[in-house]
Amino acid sequence: MKAPSFAYAKPRTLAEAFELIERPGAKILAGGQSLIPTLNMRLSAPELLVDITGLAGLSNIEAKNGAVRIGALCTHAMVERSPEVREHLPLLAEAMPHIAHPAIRNRGTLGGSLALADPAAELPACAVALDAVLIIASRKGERRVRAVEFFKGLFETDLKQGEILVGAEFPKAEKSAFVELTRRHGDYAIVGLAAVTKQRERRISLFGFADRPVLIRPGSLEEAKGSLPKPAADLYHSSATKLHLAKVLLERAWNRL
Repeated sequence: MKAPSFAYAKPRTLAEAFELIERPGAKILAGGQSLIPTLNMRLSAPELLVDITGLAGLSNIEAKNGAVRIGALCTHAMVERSPEVREHLPLLAEAMPHIAHPAIRNRGTLGGSLALADPAAELPACAVALDAVLIIASRKGERRVRAVEFFKGLFETDLKQGEILVGAEFPKAEKSAFVELTRRHGDYAIVGLAAVTKQRERRISLFGFADRPVLIRPGSLEEAKGSLPKPAADLYHSSATKLHLAKVLLERAWNRL
């Protein structure tokens, strides 16, 4: 199938982008690795695509004050190769190769993945585990939202009309572990988790498990296993199967932490 007809605009500044996305039926285009397939399958039919890929200042990675700020237009490949990420955010460095395939990582963006809020995606879970702060801009200025409050449900976030996710700040963690199970490399995870230790607290965020990342902060492995909610089944795996696999991954990650 071919995409439905739509208008296209490529703003040169954030101010222009804000004006365009306030129009009825407008939708932001960044890497397009999720949006373009939905257009081609007629699952999405925006009246206007606002291409923000040329906006300056949204492709930087900077380590500062105990955190790493990553611009929304940084591709997965840029994050994967970043020396700052490898040094200060080993969780993200470990998670990146699990995202789809190199061709997708060369185009897909951090901001696009976070804004889409796919419950089976790796980056939202990493953001929740690290207690990242998402930076959202609009005509009124910037506001900051913790990742655990940003993801509201299935493909649902705290983004409001006229707002653009411009970046995220990821605090450093003392230790981290990332594990997932897939049918084939590059597929969405059957179930996976991102785990960190921060100030003697363990934060574990599961994905492929519910309509958003599931955060638990257990004191022991048995407490972690017992605190897991009933996962949502999918086309191939029952709830019981996912729960069993989650407990297996919990034990692997716990031993690494």
